Amino acid sequence: MTYPASAKIFRRKALISAIICTSLPASVVAQESDPLQLDAIRVSGERSEPSSESTERYTAGSTSTSLKLDLSHRETPQSVSVITREQIEDFNLTDVNDVLKGTTGVTVESVETDRTYYTSRGFDIVNFQFDGVGLPQTYDNVQGDMDTAFYDRVEVLRGANGLMTGTGNPSATVNFIRKRPTADTRAAVSVTGGSYDNRRIVGDLSGSLTESGKVRGRVVAGYQDRESHLDRYAHEKQMFYGVLEADLTDTTLLTLGHATQTSDADSPLWGALPLFYSDGSATDFKRSTSTASDWSYWDNTKHNSFVELQQELAGGWRAKATAMRLELDSDSELFYQFGTPDPDTGLGLNPFPSDYGLNTEQWVFDANASGPFDLFQKTHELVLGASWSRSEVEDQSLFTSDSLPSLPPLEDWTGDFPRPAFDSDGGGSDWTDDETSTYAAARWTLTDRLTAITGLRLTWIDSEGENYGNTKNTRYDAEETPYAGLIFDINRNHSVYGSYTRIFDPQTEVDINRDRLDPVRGTNYELGLKSEYLSKRLMSTAALFRIEQDNVAEAAGTFPNSTDNFYRPVDGITSEGLELELAGEISDSVKVFAGYTYVNIEDADGESTKPFIPEHLANLRGVWQVPGVVGLELGGQVRWQSDISQDQGLATTGPNAGEPIETEQDSYYLLDLMASYDFARNWNATLNVNNVTDEKYIKSLKKFGASAQGYYGEPANANLTVSWTY
Repeated sequence: MTYPASAKIFRRKALISAIICTSLPASVVAQESDPLQLDAIRVSGERSEPSSESTERYTAGSTSTSLKLDLSHRETPQSVSVITREQIEDFNLTDVNDVLKGTTGVTVESVETDRTYYTSRGFDIVNFQFDGVGLPQTYDNVQGDMDTAFYDRVEVLRGANGLMTGTGNPSATVNFIRKRPTADTRAAVSVTGGSYDNRRIVGDLSGSLTESGKVRGRVVAGYQDRESHLDRYAHEKQMFYGVLEADLTDTTLLTLGHATQTSDADSPLWGALPLFYSDGSATDFKRSTSTASDWSYWDNTKHNSFVELQQELAGGWRAKATAMRLELDSDSELFYQFGTPDPDTGLGLNPFPSDYGLNTEQWVFDANASGPFDLFQKTHELVLGASWSRSEVEDQSLFTSDSLPSLPPLEDWTGDFPRPAFDSDGGGSDWTDDETSTYAAARWTLTDRLTAITGLRLTWIDSEGENYGNTKNTRYDAEETPYAGLIFDINRNHSVYGSYTRIFDPQTEVDINRDRLDPVRGTNYELGLKSEYLSKRLMSTAALFRIEQDNVAEAAGTFPNSTDNFYRPVDGITSEGLELELAGEISDSVKVFAGYTYVNIEDADGESTKPFIPEHLANLRGVWQVPGVVGLELGGQVRWQSDISQDQGLATTGPNAGEPIETEQDSYYLLDLMASYDFARNWNATLNVNNVTDEKYIKSLKKFGASAQGYYGEPANANLTVSWTY
């Protein structure tokens, strides 16, 4: 039987109340009827913002990515997108790539099946947070798969965020907000089946573990196994996340959690398809074509453990300490094909197999205190904190001394190639990065309508070790990252803002001598308008930005007998553009999330650079609750990008020998549709159909190796998810 929407509202309100009540000291709970007591929650408690899964909305009331304070949409002087749990479930966004593909201003550069780069405003995204705690990346890419089952929402702050992450990379900061235990008992199970033999199951159980409700727990576990549109490629993953909360006292909260995910791939792409022939003409393979061998694999296991201690203090202040440990174990035997095929015979590709192992271990400690203070008859807010992190990286490459034959044309390639003996040491890395930071930020109430945010972070970085025989010893002392923002409330619905921050971004890229490049330095400016409509149910942002940088890494070639790039530093890189976003509820029955980005990236001579990044990006997703049919929703999303290209060097054969080669991907759009129906009490079925128009497109033209390679995105496919919730 179907059930009315009022039942959902009742459960939603109950959950919000439970979250708020469990975060308050007993003295506040006892006086909950006094609205003056609730004002303190806004200042001192991060948990004042309910989980997005409880609101079932496309917006979040506040974010903490830019500061260690919960700031509302209009209080944050930068562009922020929030992909809520409702959006994740409506459109079956099961991994982070799916989430970021539909996020305003973000491109997902899938150069291979199991290694991904992300860009925003023209630069690689390397700043990641978990619940607002910054994490330094050891490399500029993500290996394997990151599932969304553990997260309530994903916040993406665009522009430099050196104040909270330690580095001022001007692309974006991605903040993963974990699911937390609930006071009331809740359970959910979802089962998905679909194209390419996709099978997925996720269970989620949460509730109080003691009669008093002072100890709460949550467990999320899942499994997925699927094949692919690519020949031979298959992917299996297992997920587990457990978290405990304990009210040690009425004002002290202890949280412990651990997440593990395995991501095992058979016949993955290392590199991808050649995009042009030796005469410069473009290749056009079947979408299923893969360069992988039938014995290759790439297995990744990720661990993420954390401990948090929050203490409510007098005067509305709060102290918080967080310790986090992350580990990545990567084991692979990979098969790379290099060379340029002949347009007539298809010959010209050669094998390059490798046994590669990687282990990274990272520790992060962060402690801060925040709260209000009075000055000049105004109430302001202050954050003081310090953080320390250590990243230890070890990797090893093994090659073969066997004499290997050339390969057949890709049209005839079946993956059948003898597995070689990996008996040749290709070198490796063993280094440690230590980073220590202190930071302070204040939110100043200048007038009833004018607010300023100022901050400063001091960062010490010490790296030692070696990378493939070259020393990695570098040191930076007390590097300053200042931040300033100004917000003016035009009226009750609109605010204008401006912000500035300095860029200091240590790089992991290396030059021809395998020495790390010096840090990127520059400035980040942003000016915008933020608005709220329909009692804050609908929010919009319009932002102009300009980024100026020196010493930016640019791919300059590959090392001999390797597929790894070396880089050169480039000065005078600028990025400027426009971002528009609209998110929320247009009416009681329509939810939308829409974004548009224009970005222009130039070098010191005013020439366009990074042509593989589209100048124009647009996305729109929306859901419509069908009137007269309780529990039925229809929706869709469209993602569009303008044309992209990549310079590929010179043609070597044919009538165009010596002429420059340019690979082009025309503009395209992808259309996904969904239908969701609550067919019984606590039961829902959601059908997602992706790439409805069956568009054929190259996923990325980002340089990999000596020349760009790429592969095609999925053709039309569908998945059906049946879920039960309690």
